[in-house]
Amino acid sequence: MEGKIIKGIAGFYYIHAQNGLVYECKAKGIFRKDNQKPLVGDNVSFTELTREPAQGNITELHSRKNELIRPAVANVDQAVVIFAAKDPEPNYNLLDRFLIMMEAQDIPSLICINKSDLITRQEQEKIYKDYEGAGCEILFTSTKTGENIDKLYEKLKGKTSTVAGPSGVGKSSMVNCLAKNEIMETGDISSKIKRGKNTTRHTFLMALDQDTFLMDTPGFSSLSLPVMEKEQLRFHYPEFSAYEGTCRFQGCVHISEPDCSIKQAVASGEIPKLRYENYRLLFEELKQQKRY
Repeated sequence: MEGKIIKGIAGFYYIHAQNGLVYECKAKGIFRKDNQKPLVGDNVSFTELTREPAQGNITELHSRKNELIRPAVANVDQAVVIFAAKDPEPNYNLLDRFLIMMEAQDIPSLICINKSDLITRQEQEKIYKDYEGAGCEILFTSTKTGENIDKLYEKLKGKTSTVAGPSGVGKSSMVNCLAKNEIMETGDISSKIKRGKNTTRHTFLMALDQDTFLMDTPGFSSLSLPVMEKEQLRFHYPEFSAYEGTCRFQGCVHISEPDCSIKQAVASGEIPKLRYENYRLLFEELKQQKRY
């Protein structure tokens, strides 16, 4: 049988199988011998031991399309990063860090600006203009009014998505709205997966549909940049790509060089100043890291 690991606690792995049941499984010892560790999001083959209760043994880990370290998950199709339009005020430097982290791992991001009912249409347009060139779709949502919740759900269909964002942005409310009555719970899975203490520390994939999974993660207030040379940072800003090679100096990093096309584009409004200033701050951070 085949399925997807939706949670792992204390050596037990809970597999959402193609028949709609959730099986409690152990991993065969061969995985430990080969230094393989099953992750939430892994697609697996397993043998069914019993149907009631649904139990089995994992026999094969299928190849992964990607693997994240924090949180430790596999086979993520997209990242939905949720920030509040207001209350709390959005930290765009933190948003840029997240986009860079996902882009470095070739995982598409969708920016979700929640609590859109708290700002004006003009303020929404300003945010959109700042990030329309960032290489990802932008949705303005409100769990209070229901704005674009259905549209966001459509973006999740048929994919495994990780939902991330700072604390206080309405992430839990968003997950609840998306889950609605569609979350697939079979038998006593709810009580089973709560067997360990402090299970909020564990990543859990919610099945919204047979092929649609949503992963909630703890809120973050800080985020380290991926390991890279400071000269590589410019390649993680899609707005810069059209100007690559047009600066006076080859290999221009767009900081202090004269006749820089990127700085000229910022001055003329073609590249948002907000994004460029974040780039400068992150460049300096990478520069300082290399000193120690």
